[in-house]
Amino acid sequence: MKRRTLLQWPALAAAGQAIAQSAPLTRPIPATGKPIPRVGLGTWITFNVGQDPPARAHCAQVIQAFLDEGGRLIDSSPMYGSSQGVVGDALRSLAARHRVFAADKVWTSGDGAAQVETSRSLWQVPRFDLLQVHNLLAWEKQLPLLQRMKERGSVRYVGITTSEGRRHREFERIMREHKLDFVQLTYNLFDREAEERLLPLAAERGIAVLVNRPFQEGDLLRRLQRHPLPAWAAEIGCGSWAQFALKFVIGHPAVTCAIPATRRVEHVRENMATARAPLPDDAMRQRMAAHVARL
Repeated sequence: MKRRTLLQWPALAAAGQAIAQSAPLTRPIPATGKPIPRVGLGTWITFNVGQDPPARAHCAQVIQAFLDEGGRLIDSSPMYGSSQGVVGDALRSLAARHRVFAADKVWTSGDGAAQVETSRSLWQVPRFDLLQVHNLLAWEKQLPLLQRMKERGSVRYVGITTSEGRRHREFERIMREHKLDFVQLTYNLFDREAEERLLPLAAERGIAVLVNRPFQEGDLLRRLQRHPLPAWAAEIGCGSWAQFALKFVIGHPAVTCAIPATRRVEHVRENMATARAPLPDDAMRQRMAAHVARL
């Protein structure tokens, strides 16, 4: 996907260069206080490249750029085809296992422990930092499994996920009734239902929030790029609609980390630049949402 930027504007270009030279902003994981950069890397679709050597090598370049820019959290799933093995081979070739916060998922109604072990071997890591029940599949069975693994020290954090605004009522109930370290949900400029109950509840319960689909798999950007980026976006260091959309997400006080997926080195660098000051405050976020709503 082609991203239209406004970096030809001298003031924006200078602002972008200054932002790129600073370290990415972090947010503490409530369960432990450990900091994590506010932008991570998703692998849905983009890293499902099969056994094609050039494509796998390119994915390794994306991960290298992500790490070079200060990124840490990489998220995958057994649902994502070859993505787990592609990530694992990249981490091995880059000697970067120790630099990554490895987040994966359980996605089965069967033997969750066996699936986790398969996933771990594909990632080639000694253990996962975070394991999540993917889209609540058999969560009554798999969440207790993950909690037992945490008690044994086999995983550091546990959580649940949903996407595209599905099953929010059940998601909220689980958040209220079970001890979770993380939740993962969809939130972006056009999908804002999570603002009503889930994000406030996460803040109340001390649960870290990962945000998937911040660009609606590119649909959001394709819609926005029909219009010029407002000049006032420079006030928060935005040089593109992608940065505008991502800063809106990570500026929410309950959001710990957004995990946009990309297969392009320049896009991962652009995304990571978003995780640098300044971020929008509540008034600016309201202005951003109102502007987009009028387009």
